[in-house]
Amino acid sequence: MLDDIIGERKKKLDALRARGIDPYPARITRTGDVLDALDDFDKLVAEHKMVSLAGRIRSLRDMGKIIFADIEDETGKIQAVLKDEVLADLEFWRTVLDVGDFISVTGTLFVTKRGERSLEAKGLQFAGKTMLPLPDKWDGIQDVELRLRERYVDLLAHPDVREMFVRKSLFWASVREFLENEGFLEVETSVLEPEAGGAEAEPFKTHHNALDTDFYLRIALELQLKKLVVGGFDRVFEIGRVFRNEGIDRDHLQDFSFMECYWAYHDYRDLMHMLQKMFRFVIEHTMGTLTTVSHGYEIDWSGEWPEVDYVTAFKEANGMDPLRATRDELFEKAKSLGLKPEKTLQKGRLIDLIYKKSVRPNLIQPCFLVGTPILVSPLAKASEKDPEIAERFQIVACGTELGNGYSELNDPEEQRKRFEEQMALKKKGDKEAMPLDEDFLNALSYGLPPTTGFGMSERVFAILVDRPVRETVFFPLMRKGGREEGKKK
Repeated sequence: MLDDIIGERKKKLDALRARGIDPYPARITRTGDVLDALDDFDKLVAEHKMVSLAGRIRSLRDMGKIIFADIEDETGKIQAVLKDEVLADLEFWRTVLDVGDFISVTGTLFVTKRGERSLEAKGLQFAGKTMLPLPDKWDGIQDVELRLRERYVDLLAHPDVREMFVRKSLFWASVREFLENEGFLEVETSVLEPEAGGAEAEPFKTHHNALDTDFYLRIALELQLKKLVVGGFDRVFEIGRVFRNEGIDRDHLQDFSFMECYWAYHDYRDLMHMLQKMFRFVIEHTMGTLTTVSHGYEIDWSGEWPEVDYVTAFKEANGMDPLRATRDELFEKAKSLGLKPEKTLQKGRLIDLIYKKSVRPNLIQPCFLVGTPILVSPLAKASEKDPEIAERFQIVACGTELGNGYSELNDPEEQRKRFEEQMALKKKGDKEAMPLDEDFLNALSYGLPPTTGFGMSERVFAILVDRPVRETVFFPLMRKGGREEGKKK
């Protein structure tokens, strides 16, 4: 069936070329986009002004001596009217045009008897021949794997998906606008690092031929940005890609956009106050409202967000104190919750696993999770009041983490001790433990002022639009497979 369609379209290509028409020209006649013409419609009609509009044919209705063709560009759609007595060679065009083709139509604007604003064609130029049919305009593509694999077709079939990505661009632009208005400087740092640090995640590894050295794709932006604070930049942020060699599910990607910001001479409490304002600013600019729906819940982002104490919530959910429990007790608790902890996991990682299973799913409305054990926060500064607790917060909503903030650890000796503890875990088989980064320790030795930092990923946007995060990126990484494999899944 598909081969037959391609065969017919090849014949139409031959027919175009036989007439001396290039089916794939480098340039076409175009006076503006469709929206421009619709906005100035009455004026253009009154002046009888000729316009040239170009776009993809989204429908063809052949009425004999008249063909109606809806053409669409990124800004909108307009009906082109091809009349036998006005347009030369209508019979030829009838034989070569297909839905999906690109054309440029030159003519005058008018209103049909049915009241539809239209373009009467005086001339027509071919702009691009398609060899594959577009998906059904009503059903589109229902198979999610095929939609993600052939995202370009998904975008054609689902205008709401295109609109989501426009909204996503606005999301990141709003983050950038807010931080710049607060005096933060946007910077860019290297994707390739000699050590993958700043987060607990397994990295991707690559080899630099010219240097004959292995490097890692960064798993976080943290360490390089804190080096900039050492260098004298008091307010910095970066929006960039990070890479984590982890599993695929609704809330996790391996290649995704991340924002981190660092603010010298402030602590995590100052940052919590600022981030409430940032979230409200970004959500209102992105969604037009501070009330959204996600996972079946109505989420209210306005007002003051409550604080939830990590240890208290852990006790209430599990009947045990994470700080006092032994490693073996935590291991058994994890198994009783249906988790399958690796035998090499130590106490901090087990606490985190149990929390994510028993506590976090129940945190629906936006809140700040505070009082996190230092065992699960190897880069955070310990609380002055309780050295077992980190000066850390997480923004949590819809049962998932939306961002992490800290009062940053700026004692080089304590940081070395934490790195060494992580290296001990790595030797025991913990792939996500952090490596010891001598260059970062050297930077800390030159002095890092009291600093607070925060990071969040595009998961925040996925929550706002109530879609799995894989569906909110243009081209998510997928297993190998072509069109036919995607159809079978």
